[in-house]
Amino acid sequence: MKIVIFETADWEHQACLRLAAQADFDCTHEPLNAVTAALHPDAEVVSTFINSQANASVLAQFPKLRYVATRSTGFDHIDAAYCKSRGVPVSNVPYYGSSTVAEHVFALLLGLSRKLDTATERTRHGDFGRKDLRGFELDGRTMGVIGAGQIGRRVLRIARGFGMKTIAFDAQPDPVAAAELGFSYADLPDVLRTADVLSLHVPGHAENAGLMGADQFALMKQGAVLINTARGNVVDLEALLGVLESGRLRAAGLDVLPEETLLRDEAEVFRSPDVTPESLRSLVGVHALLRLPNVLITPHVAYNTDEALARIIETTVANIEAFLGGVVQNQVA
Repeated sequence: MKIVIFETADWEHQACLRLAAQADFDCTHEPLNAVTAALHPDAEVVSTFINSQANASVLAQFPKLRYVATRSTGFDHIDAAYCKSRGVPVSNVPYYGSSTVAEHVFALLLGLSRKLDTATERTRHGDFGRKDLRGFELDGRTMGVIGAGQIGRRVLRIARGFGMKTIAFDAQPDPVAAAELGFSYADLPDVLRTADVLSLHVPGHAENAGLMGADQFALMKQGAVLINTARGNVVDLEALLGVLESGRLRAAGLDVLPEETLLRDEAEVFRSPDVTPESLRSLVGVHALLRLPNVLITPHVAYNTDEALARIIETTVANIEAFLGGVVQNQVA
């Protein structure tokens, strides 16, 4: 069986060597896209990461495709419906970075609360003044979490350590977890009205697209803070720009953005047939966000720690080994 593992680092190649005893495998630094797919027409098992494009037109270039293993929890970069139509199972890495991502939430939040990007940039240039650097405390404020799964619950646990009150919305409440961690559940509008800091932890599925739009922002407290380490499409970009520019939201910390593939290589606008007017509008919106002083953006690195990356590749190799043995584990819905 031919296995191709896209978008890998050198150290990941070593982790994949144990597959050599069971299959012909190839690791490439390049992400999966229309160009790189054409180089591996005989691939039967494909592994991707978050910068790969696994849409129908790309996956159609693998006529022998039998299995897709993404090295991520989210799988919105994969056309799961197309895979299902071909009878191709898709597996993910469901649990690898609850601590890693939750800690990044607070890296963003503390960076915003103490204006660390502005403060450090000034001091690098010899300016030790304190003008416009007054921050705010987390103690006593309310952390609201949308999506209280593994990561969301870790955020709530850490928030309690800062002396914050905690509240969450989840489609499937877990009273045992709430009692253990000391948070309460509420419906989405109540969480929006209550939270001083709102942290998003929902999948990037189509039903969550634009979950945070103008109506939802209108419910939030004046001066609240938004943190998004989930997926870029969960937030309506135009609505977010509006509430940040008006001052209704005090600040936003974002590790994820819409159209991340285009952001990494804007020349893709001229190469990809999938670029739409909406894509271009989002691209312009992101550049507008980058100019706002009350926004802190990181390049989708919340997952990026030694420990989490080791868990990702280990689980992915185990997923592929299980498939080779006739079992599909960690299959996405």
